[in-house]
Amino acid sequence: MSAETSTPTAAAEPTDTELAAQPVGYWTGLAHRDVIAYIRSRQAELGLTQPQFWLLRNLSPDDLSPDGAPRTLADLADAMVDYLLPGDDLAAESDVLVERGWLSRTPDGALSLEPEGEAARLRVKEIAPSVRAHIHEGISDADYATTVRVLQRMIANVTPKPANGA
Repeated sequence: MSAETSTPTAAAEPTDTELAAQPVGYWTGLAHRDVIAYIRSRQAELGLTQPQFWLLRNLSPDDLSPDGAPRTLADLADAMVDYLLPGDDLAAESDVLVERGWLSRTPDGALSLEPEGEAARLRVKEIAPSVRAHIHEGISDADYATTVRVLQRMIANVTPKPANGA
């Protein structure tokens, strides 16, 4: 067998027409799964799960908390409803952070951010630019913006519209 016949040939790149016919749900599902897995693996390198990071962010007055006041687990879950994944257990995640001393509980059970928790949040924030750069490698800002606009439009297309007069 010659080198020419034993070398596999690269598959031809799909055409725009072929790509346009592909199911968006399949590709957005894969993208979501793989991007979240990458982000979670990078955060795990710093000893945090993504839900733990979200708890810290939502309790930090220097991030998502409007005032840094203690918040109940129910309030935090409501704040995170758009990005919690099935299987994310905020009660268990908050227990870990309380055991570490990164969060504390008020007498009524609300959670507060401790200085050690703020330091952990900042460590993850420090790697965020490199995480984003890796995910966006080879993608121009213009292409990314176009992708986001297309996804926003698809979401709008499938989101039920309120009835007239509602």
